[in-house]
Amino acid sequence: MKIVRLFLLLCASLCLVAPAHARTVLEEYLPAAAASDLVPGAEGFGPIREDLAVAPVLKRGQTVAWVFMTSDFVGTTGYSGKPIHTLVAIGTDARIVGVKLVKHSEPIVLIGIPETKVNALVASYAGLDIVAEAKSGGTGHEVDIISGATVTVMVIDDSIVRSGLKVARALGLGGLAPEADAAGPRFDIDRDAAGPTDWAEAEGDGTLRRLTLDVAQVNEAFAEHPDERARDRAITEAPQTTFIDMQAALVSVPAIGKAMLGPAQEANLRSWLKEGENAIAIVGRGLYSFKGSGYVRGGIFDRIVLIQDDVSVRFRDRDHRRLSGLALVGAPEFSEMDMFRIPAGLGFDPAKPFRIQLLAQREVGPIEKVFHTFDLGYQLPQKYLRAIAPPVQQDAVTSPQEEVSAQADLWKRIWRDSKLKIVVLTAMLMVLTGVFFFQTYAVKNAKGFYIFRIVFLSFTLIFLGWYANAQLSVVNLMALFGSLVNGFSWQAFLLDPLTFILWFAVAAALLFWGRGAYCGWLCPFGALQELTNQIARKLRIPQWTLPWGLHERLWPVKYMIFLGLFGVSLMSVEQAEHLAEIEPFKTAIILKFIRAWPFVAYAVALLAAGLFVERFYCRYLCPLGAALAIPARMRMFDWLKRYHECGNPCQTCAIQCPVQAIHKTGEINPNECINCLHCQVLYQSETVCPVVIKKMKARAKLAASPGGPVPQPAAKV
Repeated sequence: MKIVRLFLLLCASLCLVAPAHARTVLEEYLPAAAASDLVPGAEGFGPIREDLAVAPVLKRGQTVAWVFMTSDFVGTTGYSGKPIHTLVAIGTDARIVGVKLVKHSEPIVLIGIPETKVNALVASYAGLDIVAEAKSGGTGHEVDIISGATVTVMVIDDSIVRSGLKVARALGLGGLAPEADAAGPRFDIDRDAAGPTDWAEAEGDGTLRRLTLDVAQVNEAFAEHPDERARDRAITEAPQTTFIDMQAALVSVPAIGKAMLGPAQEANLRSWLKEGENAIAIVGRGLYSFKGSGYVRGGIFDRIVLIQDDVSVRFRDRDHRRLSGLALVGAPEFSEMDMFRIPAGLGFDPAKPFRIQLLAQREVGPIEKVFHTFDLGYQLPQKYLRAIAPPVQQDAVTSPQEEVSAQADLWKRIWRDSKLKIVVLTAMLMVLTGVFFFQTYAVKNAKGFYIFRIVFLSFTLIFLGWYANAQLSVVNLMALFGSLVNGFSWQAFLLDPLTFILWFAVAAALLFWGRGAYCGWLCPFGALQELTNQIARKLRIPQWTLPWGLHERLWPVKYMIFLGLFGVSLMSVEQAEHLAEIEPFKTAIILKFIRAWPFVAYAVALLAAGLFVERFYCRYLCPLGAALAIPARMRMFDWLKRYHECGNPCQTCAIQCPVQAIHKTGEINPNECINCLHCQVLYQSETVCPVVIKKMKARAKLAASPGGPVPQPAAKV
C-alpha cells in the first residue's frame, strides 16, 4: 500500500493543473481598454449591464456593438492552468467586430512565440459570423494553429465561439433566441403516442424524412464549384439516375422504434441506449453511400453529421449498428440500413428540429477531392410530442456542470485530432518497455543495439520533438507548485494528450528504472545532444573526459538550479517561467531555432559543448533532470547487472560510460544514469569485458586439457 500511495503521489506531482478562474472580469479590465481598438471609430463604452456582464460600445451616442470578456461566460483555462482573458466586441448582427487578448500566463507565448503573432491570430476573428457558427455547431470556420501553441490557440478559439454564442443568444443578436426562452412552448417525447401503421403513413406524417438527389442535381451543384476540375469530372450516368435516396427517422422515440424496427430489434435498441441517449435510423440506396468505405474500426463516419443549433454530432463506429430489416409494411428495399447512437451530454434535444448533413465528394486528382453538402431536415411530428412547463429563465453564464462538460468536449476533440500521434507515442513506449524488460537479449548484438538506439533517438527528436512538440519541461512542474494554493483540476493537462501520456509514462518509469527512461530515450533535446555528439565522433572531434573531482562537483549544479526555480515559483510562477529559459527546449525543439538570436546562440553553445563533452547540458545544467532524479530514488528494482570485479580491478564500464555515471568503485549512480544500456552491452562483450574474456579462456583451457569436455560455444554470462 505504501508503494501504491507513493505512485499516486508521484503521478499527481507530475501533472499540470488548472487553477480556478474568476467568473467576472469585465469590470476589472474594461477601464483600461480603448473602444476604438475593438470597433473602428467607436468613442467609448456605456455602463456594464446589471443582468449580464456586457457593456455597449458607443459611436455618436448609439450602441453599435456589445463588448464582453470571454472568461465571464465560459472556461478559458490555458496550458498554464490560468485563464486567458480575451475582450470581444460583437455587433448587433451577431458578427464579431473586434477581439483583443487582454491577459494570459501562457509560458510558450511569454517566453517563446512572439506575442505579436498570437495577437494577430486573435484579431483575425473579426468578422466571424456567430449565427453561422450556431448553425454549424461551432465548426463553421478553420482554426489557424500556431506551431508550438496548439493548446493555447484551441482554448482561445473555443472560448471566443462559445462565449459569443452565449452573449448573442442572451441579447437576441442576429435573430438568435435565448438558450432558455421562457415565453416559448417546450416539448418532451410522448411515450404513449401511436406509431405509423405502414411506410406510406410514415412518409406522409413526417415520421420519415427524405433526401433524394439525382445525377443531374449533383452535377449542377458541382458545376458551381470554384475548382474547374470539379465541373470537368461530372458523373456520366443518365441525369435521372438516382444519386442517393436517403431517409431518416428518430427511432429512439418509442412509437417510431416499435413500428420501424419490430419487437426484437427495438428490444436490442433499448438495451443499447443508456439514459439520455437517442438513436436515429438512416436508410439509403443509389450510386452514393452515406456511410462510405473509408471508416475503420475506431474511426468516424465522415460523410454524415447531425447538426442542431450549435450541437454537432459526428458518429463513430462504436455508435453504429446495422439494421437487419424494416418492420413497416410496404418498406422498399435499401442497400444500406443503419442505426446511429447520439450520446448523452451533447445538448441534443429530440423535440427540436435538426438536420443530417450529407457530404458528397468528387475526386479531382490522384489524392484530391472537392466536396458539396446537402441537408436532410428533420423534426418530430407533433403527435409524438407533449407540451411541458417552461423552465425559469437562466443566466447566460455557464453553470459549473455545463462548463465541465464543455471543457471535456474540448480536450476530447483534441485527443481525437491527435489520434495518430497518440498511437505512435504508445508504440514507442511499448517498444522501449520491451527493451528494458528484455535488455539481456536486446543488447546481445552490440552493433545492432547501437543502430537501434540511434534510430530510436532520431525518431524521438524528429517525431516527438520537432513534429509533435512533446518536450517535457520543468515549467510543467512549476505549474503544479502554483496550483497548490488555487486548487486542482485535470483540464489543462488533458488539453495536451502527448504531454499527458508522457508524464504518466515517466511516473511509472521512475518507479522501475529511474529518470533514465525519459532522459536517455524520450527527451528530444537529449536525443539532439547525443546525435550531434555521435556525428562529432565520426568527424574525429576530440572527446573530453572531465577529471572525476571536477565532474563530481559539477553534478549538484542542476539541483541548485532546480531548487532556485522552485523557490522563485513559490513567490511568482510567472517569474520562475521566465528564469526557466535556462532550458533550451523551446528554442531548439518547440520553435526549431526560429527565435531571437540570444536564445539561439545559447542553445547552439550548449550543443557545441556537447560535441566535446557528451550530453553536457544533461549532466550539469538540466533542472528537469534534477527534478526527476529526486523521486527516482524510490525505484523498486536494480536492472543493470554488475560483476563483483566491476570497479576492482576492472574500470572498463566506468571509463566508457557516456555520462560518467559509474563510480571508480563500480557502483552506478542512479541519479545520473540515463539508462543507455551501454554498460550492459559491455557486460556481455566477449572482446571488451575482462570478466567474460577470462571465463572464456578458462573454458577453452578446460576443453583443451586431456580428457576435458567436448568444446562447446562459449556460454553468455
